[in-house]
Amino acid sequence: MTQLSKLLFASVLALATVTLGNGQCASWLDSPQKEDAENAHSIYRQALKDKDYVIAFENWEKAFSIAPAADGKRDYHFTDGAQLYLAKYKTETDAAKKEEYKNTYISLIDQALACYRNGSIVSSKCPDGSCINARIGYLAGRKAFDMFYTFNTPYTQTTKALKMALENSGDHVEYIVYDPYASIAVYQFQKGKMEKAEARAIYEELNDVADFCINKNNNLSASYQQAKESMNAKFAVIANDIFDCEFFVEQLKPEYEDNIDDPQTWKRIVSKLKGQGCALDHPFLAEVESKYKVWAKGQNAAAQAEFEANNPSVVAKKLYDQGKFSEAIAKYNEAIATETDLSKKGGYQFSKASIQYRKLKSYGAARATALAAAKNRPGWGRPYMLIGDMYGSGARSCGDSWNQRLAILAAMDKYRYAKSVDASVAKDADSRLSKYRASMPSKEDGFQRGIKEGSSQTVGCWIAERVKVRYAR
Repeated sequence: MTQLSKLLFASVLALATVTLGNGQCASWLDSPQKEDAENAHSIYRQALKDKDYVIAFENWEKAFSIAPAADGKRDYHFTDGAQLYLAKYKTETDAAKKEEYKNTYISLIDQALACYRNGSIVSSKCPDGSCINARIGYLAGRKAFDMFYTFNTPYTQTTKALKMALENSGDHVEYIVYDPYASIAVYQFQKGKMEKAEARAIYEELNDVADFCINKNNNLSASYQQAKESMNAKFAVIANDIFDCEFFVEQLKPEYEDNIDDPQTWKRIVSKLKGQGCALDHPFLAEVESKYKVWAKGQNAAAQAEFEANNPSVVAKKLYDQGKFSEAIAKYNEAIATETDLSKKGGYQFSKASIQYRKLKSYGAARATALAAAKNRPGWGRPYMLIGDMYGSGARSCGDSWNQRLAILAAMDKYRYAKSVDASVAKDADSRLSKYRASMPSKEDGFQRGIKEGSSQTVGCWIAERVKVRYAR
């Protein structure tokens, strides 16, 4: 236990008795013990500066017992005593004693406030009493601060002290009350113990005072700014519940005006106002959203143009879907020319070959492109399946019946090769092979031409491939 704690513990009962009674605002001016009070006052004040708490408390108790209001021009006897008891409270572990010290602290501050109100104390700084309300507000704010952070008194009691601070200090209320007041207001509103209008009024009054003090631009401006930001962070939790659209419009207009050309500010404002339920045709919302939409459209167009410039294969697919096949081929050519990944390049070539064959009927070009695709992606059967489809569908244009059937053999060769290098196409290959077996050359046709089974023959027309003759069974 510290020296101060031991002394306070020994003296608490005596002082608690001294603080009560009709003479709580008495000064030493008319006291027969005036000299004793003045001497005790001087000694304890100097002892406090020297941190000699034994001498300080002993003489403070004597000075207070004679003249609680000192010379009637200051509240030191009340406030110094309160701080002594606050220190004692912080070091005490016994719950009953802590409660006693808390009550003594509050009683001392309340007595000082009462003495200011009844005119027993008139500050030497303003003999006409013009600064009395400011001092009352200051003391009430300090008491509220300690009630909230140290004593954890019921919120209803702390709120009374906070209101007194704000009512009496006006535009000069200390920044230390902002956070406690905001915390209590938010809690009380969330618990249904405070109406929306009251919570909003507290917010608005505290912010008005904060702005006034910040704009004074003195050495406390930064402290007021920090306190305001902390306070409003707490109010933000209930902001959507206590404020309407117009509140947020007024709140966001300065931000908009300060960032008139910033699209991110426009986006944030639009999101906030819509989230708050502002009507879509609200003039301010409509103005900001219109600017953002124009900007966003331009950004999207630019981004799309850049994307398409860097991804011609995507554009090719889009053109294909639009039925613009030649244009799609041109874009695939761009993609093929710039692609360094051979597997991807083979994919683009396959897509190009498919268009050449299926849409443009350019069989020779389609075959060459498909073979290039197969070369760039070894072990891929789809290009050979595509060539087989070309041969099969183009067989009718390959001359007489014999050559048409040789074209079918060429197609079947491609299907067999496709599934030999790529098991994933085996099922489709077998299906096509089954389909074309009936169209293979017949033995009779071969006999008439003197062609033996297993001999090599060249397919006529554009196919011009050598095939081994097989006959239908």
